[in-house]
Amino acid sequence: MGRTLQNTMINLGLQNACDEAVYQLGLDMEELEEIEEDAGLGNGGLGRLAACFLDSMATLGLAAYGYGIRYEYGIFNQKIRDGWQVEEADDWLRHGNPWEKARPEYMLPVHFYGRVEHSASGAKWIDTQVVLALPYDTPVPGYMNNTVNTMRLWSARAPNDFNLRDFNVGDYIQAVLDRNLAENISRVLYPNDNFFEGKELRLKQEYFVVAATLQDIIRRFKASKFGSTDSVRTVFDSFPDQVAIQLNDTHPAMAIPELMRIFVDIEKLPWDKAWDITKRTFAYTNHTVLPEALERWPVDLVEKLLPRHLQIIYEINQRHLDHIASLFPNDVDRLRRMSLIEEGDTKRINMAHLCIVGSHAVNGVAKIHSEIVKTQVFEDFAALEPEKFQNKTNGITPRRWLLLCNPGLAELIAEKIGEDYVRDLSQLTKLHKFVDDDLFIREVAKVKQENKVKFALYLEKEYKVKINPSSMFDVHVKRIHEYKRQLMNCLHIITMYNRIRRDPAKLFVPRTVIIGGKAAPGYHMAKMIIKLINAVAQVVNNDPMVGSKLKVIFLENYRVSLAEKVIPATDLSEQISTAGTEASGTGNMKFMLNGALTIGTMDGANVEMAEEAGEENLFIFGMRVEDVTELDRKGYNAQLYYDRLPELKQAVDQIKSGFFSPKDPNLFNDVVNMLFHHDRFKVFADYEAYVKCQEKVSELYLNSKAWTKMVIRNIAAAGKFSSDRTIKEYARDIWHVEPSDLKIPPPNEPREAGQDKTPNGTAA
Repeated sequence: MGRTLQNTMINLGLQNACDEAVYQLGLDMEELEEIEEDAGLGNGGLGRLAACFLDSMATLGLAAYGYGIRYEYGIFNQKIRDGWQVEEADDWLRHGNPWEKARPEYMLPVHFYGRVEHSASGAKWIDTQVVLALPYDTPVPGYMNNTVNTMRLWSARAPNDFNLRDFNVGDYIQAVLDRNLAENISRVLYPNDNFFEGKELRLKQEYFVVAATLQDIIRRFKASKFGSTDSVRTVFDSFPDQVAIQLNDTHPAMAIPELMRIFVDIEKLPWDKAWDITKRTFAYTNHTVLPEALERWPVDLVEKLLPRHLQIIYEINQRHLDHIASLFPNDVDRLRRMSLIEEGDTKRINMAHLCIVGSHAVNGVAKIHSEIVKTQVFEDFAALEPEKFQNKTNGITPRRWLLLCNPGLAELIAEKIGEDYVRDLSQLTKLHKFVDDDLFIREVAKVKQENKVKFALYLEKEYKVKINPSSMFDVHVKRIHEYKRQLMNCLHIITMYNRIRRDPAKLFVPRTVIIGGKAAPGYHMAKMIIKLINAVAQVVNNDPMVGSKLKVIFLENYRVSLAEKVIPATDLSEQISTAGTEASGTGNMKFMLNGALTIGTMDGANVEMAEEAGEENLFIFGMRVEDVTELDRKGYNAQLYYDRLPELKQAVDQIKSGFFSPKDPNLFNDVVNMLFHHDRFKVFADYEAYVKCQEKVSELYLNSKAWTKMVIRNIAAAGKFSSDRTIKEYARDIWHVEPSDLKIPPPNEPREAGQDKTPNGTAA
């Protein structure tokens, strides 16, 4: 979520008043804002997307809730020591959190372990361990519409009789100390992005948020006029018309068997009715195609932790496979491929398959990704129910990612086209009229220059490196992962360095290359990549032959509040994943909106950015998905490229020989070995096209006016990538609710009768 203060002031229309009031008190608002900790309760793009969605849902007046876990420790703080990443605990609640309100009156029990007893009256899950879920509510204000939604985060609490109910009375002190075991559930965020680690505590977290949330939703449904009770029993027929639940990846997939358990075991609905309601309630968003990221939980673990849920999953699977067998008799391989249970050394539950079978809609997050989901990853399922599969291209909130972080540009745009674009970003197309307006061109360039000077001062303060603010700011910030190919950027840096040294007199367009991002603590290769970038920076930044022509900075502890500083100052945005690996990307959109040009592959939302702005207004290079597929068919041989490209050979040899690690010449052996022998992401195959494309970038940068005109064309084409547009599509195509642009009257104005009505149900 990042910081909340400035976002709240902007959405409430109070920023200028607050700035002024604080100034009158002899204080500086920006200094005050810097004191607030980031709420870092997720990994990379998935968590930030949810935050943008909450802002858009409130701005569109949807009755929507964001549910999650109130981690005591969020994503780790990254320190760089001697070029290596070191993790520190993110004790973000140390000074308290003024934005949250504990709601003990809505505390709910969550059950684990135990066993299942079957009887004539149905299944009973008994002898369980209970953990309490304590909700904390954070307000989510819409933009200037007097709507405030809720983000409800659950914290784990031990019940007061924890470990004191049975036999254990002997050691009262130990029993109280053991309360920590239960409360560890919400202690810390697992820091993996695009990687599945099948740990018991992680599964406990996933079920904890799901079980608490579903009880909360059902309580709210029963309290509403729709949960009409026929004597004692609630009638759930209207449930899917009043409640929509969107599964953000497979992490909350246990919600499907949990809702079935509630309907069948507790509410005593017949299976078929329960399953129909469940399917109509859930929709699933897929966020990655990387096989190592897909959740596959061991059956043994689920059986121990959630025995009733395993039985329900088996029953769902049995009925699912019976249906497929009836359509495709004797096709055992299809049954194996489509089963929710994977046989093998250890039997596993494929959570993506569970989500697809248990949802009425499945979507990818960019056109190209949704195509890959349909035709490759889940092709058997798409063949069965093609109408279930959709696309919903991701977006970003223009409130945080333009108004808040780049007020200079936001104001300049408002002068030209008015202020309405903040709620309807498609209006940015009106800027096309000004692409040849010399004054506007100069003003856009001036805003960018001011942002660069401000960020250069920040870098000089934090990193003690002299930055040339007229150099091209070439920025690559995102989680560190092999598929995102920070290594390819690194090879380009080394290539530029070698060119400067080979011919120091030759014209060279000065660059400040900024790379930042966190590596999962257990991801050895990602940590080696960080060390390599820092080792290269050490050599480049201290070579007198290079001087101010080339500087390399590794940005420490990349997070939302740092993104808000670096993105407005960026000239060139690096979006260079291997085609077919980045589901969408959202950083790409933030840079586009803030007046950077993109160098990128035809991957994720880059494809649609090129479609909107015109491919000639992005620096597109490298293999397309078809080329990658073809190269896989032929077999990728890294050695071929190394032998054919002298500059690539020189760069790789320098890494290999210890040029960047003289004290330990073998330091980067693992990296070099990977690049030659098991590089799934084919860095060498795109190196030549990347370097050539970078030459075109430098050439255009020399012509400031032509560069800025291309920037304006990009900003004018960025309207599609508002999360408001994304959420309108979810609302209409999946949740079946209508966004309302009605401004609720402020609390100090009298309301007209009947204005309290909630239109068109609730999206959760």
